[in-house]
Order: sequence, then C-alpha cells, then structure tokens
Amino acid sequence: MSKKMNAPRVCIVTLGCPKNEVDSDIMATDLHDSGYLLVEDPDDADVVIVNTCAFITDATSQSIDTILDLASDEDAKPGRRIVVTGCMPSRYRDELARELPEVSAFLPADDEDRIVETLRDVLDKSPRFRGVSPVPRSQGSYSSYVKISDGCDRFCSYCSIPYIRGRYHSFPYEDIRREIAWLVDGGCREVVLIGQDTGLWGSDFHDGRNLAWLLERLASEFTDTWIRVMYLQPEGLSDELLETMAAHPNICHYFDIPLQHASAKVIREMNRKGDGKSYLEMIERIRKHMPDASIRSTFIAGFPGEDRSDAKALKDFIERAGFDHAGVFIYSQEDITIAGKREDQVPMRTRKARAQRLRDLADQIGFARNATRVGSVLPVLVEGYEQDDGIEELVGRSMYMAPEVDGQVHLPLGSARPGDIVMVELTDSFCYEFEGEVRS
Repeated sequence: MSKKMNAPRVCIVTLGCPKNEVDSDIMATDLHDSGYLLVEDPDDADVVIVNTCAFITDATSQSIDTILDLASDEDAKPGRRIVVTGCMPSRYRDELARELPEVSAFLPADDEDRIVETLRDVLDKSPRFRGVSPVPRSQGSYSSYVKISDGCDRFCSYCSIPYIRGRYHSFPYEDIRREIAWLVDGGCREVVLIGQDTGLWGSDFHDGRNLAWLLERLASEFTDTWIRVMYLQPEGLSDELLETMAAHPNICHYFDIPLQHASAKVIREMNRKGDGKSYLEMIERIRKHMPDASIRSTFIAGFPGEDRSDAKALKDFIERAGFDHAGVFIYSQEDITIAGKREDQVPMRTRKARAQRLRDLADQIGFARNATRVGSVLPVLVEGYEQDDGIEELVGRSMYMAPEVDGQVHLPLGSARPGDIVMVELTDSFCYEFEGEVRS
C-alpha cells in the first residue's frame, strides 16, 4: 500500500455560492500539500469539512440539515469527525458549539487558512508524508472561478455579508495573476472573476489601479482565455471599464449587475444608490458600447414596506430594461440586518406572489431575447457531455452565458471535444437553451 493511502482522508462538502467553491479549493490545496488525502465520498473520509452558507435563513437551514445528516450517517467510517467552516461559523460564532455538539470544530471564513492546524487538533495527529505535488485550485477544469476580493463595505440594509465576511479588501494583482497562470497552464479556457463587489477592485490600493486596469492586464496576457466578470455594482460601471471590455475579444460582453429593485423609495431604504431611471440609462450606456452585450440582474420581491406602487415600479422597470437573464428572490428576513428588525414586513404570501409574477415576466423577456441570437455564429466553450432522452450530446456555453446560472448550447456528439472553443451556428432556442452546429 502506498504511503499516500495511509494518510488521513478528507472530504469537503461545499454549500452556497461560487465564492465558497473557491474557498474550498484553497483549503483542499493546503490539505493536499500537508499530506492529507482528498476523497469525494463522505463515507470514505476520516474528516468531513462542511463549508457552509448562511447568507439567508434557508441557506443556514440547508447547512444545518447537511451537518445533521452527516452526523447520523450509519455508513460512515467509525469515529469520523465533522468540521464546519465558512459563513455559518462567521455569523453565529459561539452559538454553534452549544447547538451542534456533533461537530468537532468550527472555523469562520476569515480563519480558513488554519484548516491544516484545525484538522491536526481534531485528529490529534498529522500526516506522516507531505503531498507529492502542489494542486493549487481545481487545475484541469475548463472554467474556473477566481476571487479578486472579499468582504463588503456597502451595508445594504437587508444583507448579512459585511457581518459574515468583514470589510471590503482587494486581493493583490500578483496573487490573482499567479493563480490564473496556473489554471490556464492546466487547461482552463475561461476565468470567472468574482468577489462581493468586483467593481471596487483596487480602490483600497490608492495607486490608480482599478478593475479596468486589471482586465487590461489579464486580457492582454491570457489572450486565448475568456475573462468573465461577475457581481458588478452599478457604481463600478465606468466608461473606462466599458471601453476596456469592448476592446478585447477575449473579455466576455457579459454583465452581472445585482440591482435588487427599481423603486427609488425601496432602493433608498435598502441603503443602496440609484433608481429605475438611472439604471435604464446605465443599461443604455452598456448597449451603446457593446450592442451584443448580455445583461443579467437579480431582484428582491417583498422588501419591508414595499407597497403596490413599488412592486409596479419594479415590474415596469423589468419590462423596459429587457434583461437577457434575471433572477428574482423572495425577501428573507434576517434578524442580524436593519431591514430584518423592521415592523413593516410584507406578508410571506404577498412576497411569494410578487416574486412569481416577476419571474414569469423575466422568463418571457429572457426567452424572447435569447431567441434573437438564433442564426448567429459565435464561439462556444465545449464543457462536457449530457444525456437527453437516452441520446448523448455535447454541451457548452457561449460568451453570453455564465456557468451554472444561465443555459447551455447543445451540440452533436463528435463535432468537438470538451475543452475546445469552436465556432457554432445557433440553430434553435428553447427557453434559455440553444441547439447548434459546429462551423469550422
């Protein structure tokens, strides 16, 4: 038996958003380099790390259910330990130890660099042998998330992120560039830049560098790699940024801008800036620079104090804006936030009804906008295979489709290979999905 097979076995279960996926990758790298063996099946592990989300109540409930399911798993290895990391320990701190005695250790998000030390204490031993070779992140994936910042200074009245992740801070360019270079060397074809507020990158360096500067540097060096930016706030959409994105063919003309509402009153009470009129002007400015741009946004239905006129303002705005993709979330009352303490909470039944009406509208608009791309020929990143009614086919995405949240392009088997970027004619659309044919 190899020395590595005798190493303590660790399984990481990741819940929540892509930012948690990156954090899990980093922990996996640290553990591998310290001699731990990473496994996919929790039943094979000596330790299961649950990287939790606690952004809203439903996410916290899912995290707790996952932990309890693992703790009661009769097929687990005898003596298996559970370690909980991420947002839930950051938000609830000392409360968790009393409520979840099944867990051996809790590690808040800002202490995840201590994961190796934590596992050593939990297991009361360390691996005898270090990792054979470094495995920074998920090298080998065709599309990878890269965090360029963490934390948030906005303190939106409904949001718990600043209390969980702390104040905003940009990651150094040298670290971002080094990580991307490693991923690209391992076959990555698309890098998705993420953070709580990507448009603020560089604002805390005070040397003139900003997101436009970062994109210029990355797009100029990694010319064969798609660069995609997610989680942009309206204030970050400068003309300089738009001009940079338009100037580089490998920067995706894709804008993910969480607007949350369009009523000036509700936006003000959310402790955000802008209104429906200024947002429409911003969208027009994006499309002036890049007529082909795909625009995604997210909205909250049923914020405290939202009346019928506010709900109508949001509906009218979505109709006029014409988003390619839009997500609508039911307001979640979080006691840790200012909005969560308000007494004018909208009844849950009303929140759900308003959210569903907006979702139906957003889908109607999104389906129609996606259909207008049929007949166009554009590059598609082929990501893998999929079974549809027993027929295997290739699936991929265009630059106008983000991973996980948008649709896919379906291609005939044998027309390309996973990892290829090929020119595809879109021949048909259905909802947010496309059918296509490879054109050489």
